[in-house]
Amino acid sequence: MLVFVLTACGGHPKGVLTPVADTSPGSSRVNMLITTTRSHSPNPGEMYSGERALAATFADMTVSIPPVRKAGEVAWPKRLPPNPATDFATLKAEELDVAAAKSWLSTSVRKSPDKSVFVFIHGFNNRFEDSVYRFAQIVHDSGVRSAPILVTWPSRGSLLAYGYDRESANYTRNALENLFQYLYRDPEVKEVSILAHSMGNWLALEALRQMAIRNGELPAKFKNVMLAAPDVDVDVFRQQIEDMGEKHPNFTLFVSRDDRALAASRRVWGDVARLGAIDPEQEPYKKELEDNEITVIDLTKIKAGDRLNHGKFAESPEIVRLIGSRISEGQTLTDSRVGFGDKILVATTGTAAAVGNAAGLVLAAPVAVVDQNTRDNYAEHLGGIAAKNNNRAATAKGCDRTNPTAPGCAR
Repeated sequence: MLVFVLTACGGHPKGVLTPVADTSPGSSRVNMLITTTRSHSPNPGEMYSGERALAATFADMTVSIPPVRKAGEVAWPKRLPPNPATDFATLKAEELDVAAAKSWLSTSVRKSPDKSVFVFIHGFNNRFEDSVYRFAQIVHDSGVRSAPILVTWPSRGSLLAYGYDRESANYTRNALENLFQYLYRDPEVKEVSILAHSMGNWLALEALRQMAIRNGELPAKFKNVMLAAPDVDVDVFRQQIEDMGEKHPNFTLFVSRDDRALAASRRVWGDVARLGAIDPEQEPYKKELEDNEITVIDLTKIKAGDRLNHGKFAESPEIVRLIGSRISEGQTLTDSRVGFGDKILVATTGTAAAVGNAAGLVLAAPVAVVDQNTRDNYAEHLGGIAAKNNNRAATAKGCDRTNPTAPGCAR
C-alpha cells in the first residue's frame, strides 16, 4: 500500500529534459542560452545536478510550451515522455563550447528588435529543470523579444540546503561577472536587462558590484535591474549600491512585509532586515531609496502568490502589467514547490536557523508518504533519519511495539 501511495501521488516525473520529437505544431517554442556553474548529472534527463562544477559551462535549450494552459504556470508532464500538445517538453538540450555560445548569442541578438539581452537569475531551492522550465514560461508569457540567457547556479533544490545554496551563489559571482563583462564588450549587444529572484538577487548584486569596482563604473547598456523579493541584508545592499557608483542601473525593488521566507531568513542572519521585506515608507529606507532613485513596488496588500508569499509580485494582473512595462509582463518566479512537510518544519522550528532540526524532520516524514513536494524536498534528509532509526532498531532487538516499556527498548 505504501508503494502504491508513493507512486500514485502528484508531482512531476524526474528526467524531463530528455529531448522529444516536436509533434505539436500548435505549441510555442522558447530557445535559450544557459550558462551554469552546476556539475553534470549522471542522469541524462536531468543534464545538470545541484553540485558545483570547476568551471562554467553553456547549453542551447529549446522548450515547447502547449497552446492551452493557465498563464503563469508550468505545465509539468505527469508521465514520460511528455506530450508537447499538453505539457512543457524539451525539444533540444545541447551543451556548447565557448565559441558556440558566442555564436548563439550573436545570432539571437541580431534577431532582437532592439539588440537586447534578457538575463534571469533564479533563487533558492531550484533544481536545474525548475529553472529551465520556469524561465521558458517567463519568456513566453512576457512576450519579451530580447535574447534570453538563463544563469543557473548550484542549488540542491531543498529547503534544508539553504546554507549550501547561499555559498553556491557566492561561488558563482565570478562566472556571472565574466558574463556581464562579455555582454559589455560585445558591440552587438545594445542593452542588458536583469531579473533576479530571492537569493539570486545577492548573486546579481555582487556580480554588478565587482564589475563596477573593476571597471570604475557600470556600463550604460545595463539599463534595468529588477529585484524580486531579494534575500539580501539591507546594510549590505547599502554598501553594494555605494560601490556601484552614481551611474548604476534603474533598479526596481519588489517588497512584501508578509514574505514568510524572508522572515525566516532574517532570523538566520542575525535579525537584520532583508531588503525584500522592508517597509519603504519608514526611515531610513524611504530617504535612501529616494536618494538612489530606486523604484519600489510594495506588494504587502496583494493577496496572491505562493504559500510563503515569496513570489506573489507576479500573480496580480496589475503587477504583471507593471513588470511588462520594464522587461517582461512578469510571471511567478518561484516554483511554489512547497510541501506540507515544509510548513510543518517551519512551524516546529520557527526559523530556518534550525534547518535540519530533527523534530521537524520526524514530523515531516509521515507527510512525505502522501505529499510529492515533501518527498522531493526532503528525500536525502528523511533517508538519513530512516537509516539512523534502522541502526537504533538493530540495537533494540528486545523491543516489542506492543510493549514499549520492555527492557530491550531504546529510549
